[in-house]
Amino acid sequence: MVSEQGQSTKNVCVIGAGPSGLVAARELRKEGHTAVVLEQNHDIGGQWLYEPNVEKEDPLGKNKFLDVHSSVYDSLRIVSPREIMGFTDFPFVSKKNRDTRRFPGHKELWLYLKDFCEYFGLKEMIRFNTRVEYVGMLDYGVFGKDLKWVVKSKEKKGEKRVEEVFDAVIVATGHYSQPRLPSIKGMDAWKRKQIHSHVYRVPEPFRNEVVVIVGNSLSGQDISMEIVKVAKEVYLSAKSLEVITEGLSKVISKHRNLHLYPQIQSLHEDGRVEFEDGSCVIADTIIYCTGYSYAFPFLDTKGIVGVDDNRVGPLFEHTFPPSLAPSLSFIGIPRKLIGFPFFESQAKWIAQVLSGKRELPSYDDMMLSIKEFYRSRELAGIPVSDTHDIANFEYCDKYADYSESPHLEEWRKQLCLSAIVNSFTNLETYRDSWDDGDDELLQQALQSPHFTQLGVQP
Repeated sequence: MVSEQGQSTKNVCVIGAGPSGLVAARELRKEGHTAVVLEQNHDIGGQWLYEPNVEKEDPLGKNKFLDVHSSVYDSLRIVSPREIMGFTDFPFVSKKNRDTRRFPGHKELWLYLKDFCEYFGLKEMIRFNTRVEYVGMLDYGVFGKDLKWVVKSKEKKGEKRVEEVFDAVIVATGHYSQPRLPSIKGMDAWKRKQIHSHVYRVPEPFRNEVVVIVGNSLSGQDISMEIVKVAKEVYLSAKSLEVITEGLSKVISKHRNLHLYPQIQSLHEDGRVEFEDGSCVIADTIIYCTGYSYAFPFLDTKGIVGVDDNRVGPLFEHTFPPSLAPSLSFIGIPRKLIGFPFFESQAKWIAQVLSGKRELPSYDDMMLSIKEFYRSRELAGIPVSDTHDIANFEYCDKYADYSESPHLEEWRKQLCLSAIVNSFTNLETYRDSWDDGDDELLQQALQSPHFTQLGVQP
């Protein structure tokens, strides 16, 4: 919906200078708003700002406010080809004397974000080493119209606290930081080493150990393949042994010390790990690769927005809480999509709604839409905890229409799917070898306006 009214400018606080926060800052400024980005770390990047020192973090990430934000481990390489990852007007090109691989390591993606920040002059909008401790409503207006937000922040290294009032707040704190842990009988009594993959960095500490890795998601598979080279034995505990990919089967058959086991039944004080099939191993370490929870420890909405079984809600289109919209919004909640272009379309829509260029549906219509969405997920048998897993290009295109953002190019969609399919078959090698079909798509991509727009040939 395009508004006929005159545009207004707002004073906006963006929380987090990762990919979502950076593109939010750019779009807000483009739309004429004043924005400040509060970032707890010393530099931009969010998840992609690698932090090797994790000793100060609780190994299971049980602290309310985490000391370490990034969950990136040293050897991590991106799981999607670089061609599809860039923001729509800033392609992720390979640069001389840098990591030029199609699936580069995490540092290359961080450098891309640094380039983006520099190219668009965003650094001046960011306040670094600033931890947000509280965000709450100043006074509760009518349907969010007169709502303002109090933001309390603290300098990370000093005692200085700042309290400010903003017209709007955008939460862009990511979703790969707060460890999500399973509930296993005997977990508290098990005295040996237990960590969440959030604090895993390198394999060396696990040399000659018997390690149980819980969860065979991307990180579980990656970490297994790395640790197996130094550990005595690695037991990969999977939720279901029926849906193991061909790629993982190949890896397991290649390593004599890598074993696939069912879920853990219980843990025992003597170091035993008992599995659901009755088998047992005595382990030195358990690594939980069990994913992450959405967490906003600073946010006080008087119970209006909550996190229930990893569903953040109620949120219209994963973005706006109806009764607090548009003054409170979230970027980067959805998962299982091509992230950066989607975050960009979120940022555009939020900036345009705040300026009055576009209008949101009525409160009742937004709540009805959320209710219908929840119902459709339930009927499809999708667990509540997977509410924000999109895995649907049509949805991304429909979402882009809210702000008249461009739809995903066909080559972008096909390269994304191709990488997923290839990883299912060739888990160890898919980042370095692909079929001829990809080479054709690659040519289409590199000759498309997305890559030629800046006049830089990749």
